[in-house]
Amino acid sequence: MIGFIFPGQGSQSVGMGRDLAEALLEAGEALGAIEEALDFDLRGIMFEGPPDALTATQNAQPAILAHSAAVLAVLSARGIRADLVAGHSLGEYSALVGAYLPATLAAQFVRVRGKLMAEAGATVGGTMAAVLGLDASELERAVAAAGEVGTVVVANYNCPGQLVISGTQAAVARAGELAKEAGAKRVLPLPVSGAFHSPLMAPAAAALAPHLDALPLADGCVPLISNVDALPRTKGEEIREALKKQVTGSVLWESGIRKMVEMGVDTFVEVGPGKVLTGMVSRIDPSVRALATGTVEGIDAVCAALA
Repeated sequence: MIGFIFPGQGSQSVGMGRDLAEALLEAGEALGAIEEALDFDLRGIMFEGPPDALTATQNAQPAILAHSAAVLAVLSARGIRADLVAGHSLGEYSALVGAYLPATLAAQFVRVRGKLMAEAGATVGGTMAAVLGLDASELERAVAAAGEVGTVVVANYNCPGQLVISGTQAAVARAGELAKEAGAKRVLPLPVSGAFHSPLMAPAAAALAPHLDALPLADGCVPLISNVDALPRTKGEEIREALKKQVTGSVLWESGIRKMVEMGVDTFVEVGPGKVLTGMVSRIDPSVRALATGTVEGIDAVCAALA
């Protein structure tokens, strides 16, 4: 079985998608349609930058989704389809494209999502940090202790030895100190505009809810593995409710990948820019195959491998 996985914020880079647009008709058409549906020069920022503009949450989110949608259009044209799908945070919306939601509507939505998350970050503050080389249980203990100085949670359970914490500046700093004392190899501050996937994003979640209610999510036949509980869903309304929880909830990525393997997936295809998720899958379960499609060469290699 084939599982498509879609990257989240942080996988963007200047120049992303240019080779796809120049070499692959379906990709160029997908990017053009999405840019037309938005209110800014999407392809210009993707192809030329500057880096600060592309990294801005309200631009990065639609750019990454657009790249994923472009790759998806090419894979679909070549007959490569998924049995299960999942997306990392923002990528969960990319995973909806096709079976549940048109790409243009998904891009318009994540543009709004990015703006609301950026606004919440600017208003409430907060930060995030990656914690490397520590068991989840040890980090959870450190986070619980650091809660005495402010709000902090484990935001991302990415893969063994790679976790992310999120919360107020003081609490994240304290949790990082305690994590190092518990044996973490490294604690790396992340260049983000807010404390994503933490209670500090509650204002963004509240503001986003009516937009989610208005999103015409269809029922699908390809199960989506949700971030919030690593369970499969195909009903549009059930997916909508899970997405409402996603803004402030933890991303249970490792559990989601293990659920996909349990359901029969033996080949994972990262649909979109970069290879971050491909690396995570290999660490979660080295027995499965993980392939990336961030470039024309990657797409060609995947199509050859799955032909």
